Amino acid sequence: MAMFDYFPNYVWNLTVSIAIASGAEMGEIMDMCQPLLEKSKNGEDAGTKDFMVEWVRVADKLVSIAEEEEELGNLFSAAEKRKRAALYYILAERMQGQGDPERMVTYRKGLENFAKGTSQAGESVTRVEIPYGDKVISAYYTPAQGVEGPAPAVVYLNGLDSCKELLYWSFLPHELAKRGIASLCVDQPGTGESLRLQDLPAHYDSEKWGTPIYEWLAARDDVDAERIGITGISLGGYYTPRVCANEPRYAAGAVWGANHNWAEVQQKRLNREGENPVPHYWNHVMWVFGAKDMDEFLAKAEGFNLNGQMEKIRVPFLVTHGSKDRQIALDYAHQAYDQLTNSPKRRLKIFTEREGGVEHVGADNMSYGRGYIADWFVEVLGGRAAPDAPISKPDLLRS
Repeated sequence: MAMFDYFPNYVWNLTVSIAIASGAEMGEIMDMCQPLLEKSKNGEDAGTKDFMVEWVRVADKLVSIAEEEEELGNLFSAAEKRKRAALYYILAERMQGQGDPERMVTYRKGLENFAKGTSQAGESVTRVEIPYGDKVISAYYTPAQGVEGPAPAVVYLNGLDSCKELLYWSFLPHELAKRGIASLCVDQPGTGESLRLQDLPAHYDSEKWGTPIYEWLAARDDVDAERIGITGISLGGYYTPRVCANEPRYAAGAVWGANHNWAEVQQKRLNREGENPVPHYWNHVMWVFGAKDMDEFLAKAEGFNLNGQMEKIRVPFLVTHGSKDRQIALDYAHQAYDQLTNSPKRRLKIFTEREGGVEHVGADNMSYGRGYIADWFVEVLGGRAAPDAPISKPDLLRS
């Protein structure tokens, strides 16, 4: 199993792989990528402005076609174009260096078309705002399907450079919903709207926002407050255990990529060990952390280390990792699992070439990760594992 390998650098191929996994059309991918091939040979930081131009060009075309279909009342058809346009806008914005004047314009186009597209398609996803100090954290709530009364729910956290729209298009919320589990895709501080529109930078003590997110979800009439789990992708693989360790009301956890010592990963990247997720990486992380220079960023990153935290987790916890992850070394998954000494039910799943999902958070094949994590939450929170299966409600396991 291999990641889509069109360009000569990892960063660009990662973005294309995300697009494919999130619902892109291959013909549109090639239309956007063929003009960029020569420019990509100059390095991962070169040509990213051209990347935005090509991807926005196709997204703008899709919006214009959607508008024509809307005039005819063909909203299902329009919805598909708007959703793909939103995906291309968001990925184009993700690749740009901070300070690019077109970045926010493109991001807002992504938000607008996600909202219109999912609404026109009749999808059961709602944008919500969770109070956080004098600001708000935005999220997408997807209800459980086929459940009478309060259902279990899972909070789903971003990585360093993702956003709640990409979380939704990882299709884990869809897999959870049909299993009878609600989900909340969150733009936590340092990501998505929290960073771009609320000026909320990332910080290591994620329980500070993990607690109000739990309390907001637990207050819903359609959610069982005793069966709320949490999961995260990439850097969310740091935030999730940290939240579980310090907010004991979460009933279970899982990580899609074991980001056990992200502070150490930064030192390795300084030494050019391991791949970066985005171009202009160091400018990007300084923006995410609200740091004025590298020294301040590295000081803020020091807290991103789960040594001494995993032992505090007293609920069921799953660690997953790709066997050939080029961003976060496999050894971190073993460290995380070995330190879950007080979890009443711990599990380690390494995705291998036999199945796929070997790259960072399954960039080569996300289907195995989302299925495995969804099944885990059925096992520990309750739900259904098959269409005609009864809804289970297992005894909660807390040590």
